[in-house]
Amino acid sequence: MATEIISTTPDREIVSSRIVNARRDMVYTAWADPEHLKNWWGPAGFTNTFHEFDFRPGGKWRFMMHGPDKGNYPNECEFIKIEKPALIAWKRFSKPIFQMVVMFEEVTAGKTKIIFKMLFDSAEECNKLKAFVPEKNEENFDRLENELRKMSP
Repeated sequence: MATEIISTTPDREIVSSRIVNARRDMVYTAWADPEHLKNWWGPAGFTNTFHEFDFRPGGKWRFMMHGPDKGNYPNECEFIKIEKPALIAWKRFSKPIFQMVVMFEEVTAGKTKIIFKMLFDSAEECNKLKAFVPEKNEENFDRLENELRKMSP
């Protein structure tokens, strides 16, 4: 298991970003707390069952995504780097295999920029997903924003 974030070139990355109306610590919590994460993770229509969420470098994240088409999609990941409240990174062991790096940047006191990078070992693996993943990542951001509104005091 690699414990470092891999170096890539643009042809081996899918990058999505969004500025949300929430404090950086709240956005980080929406990713770091499984009680929030399970509510919004995945594209529109998906739900999640978390089996393991050991939020620390080397800790496992195992879960089942339930698709709106009634399909079930097992996911197995390992956290490789966590820097509260700025970065969370993990490696997927279920296909498709890639590393995910999520960065949180404070824009203003109540706005946070999220940068969501999927890093692949090869351009070929990356290209298999590039046609549809950016749109699905936007759906994921939409769901995150709904969760953030519920979290607001």
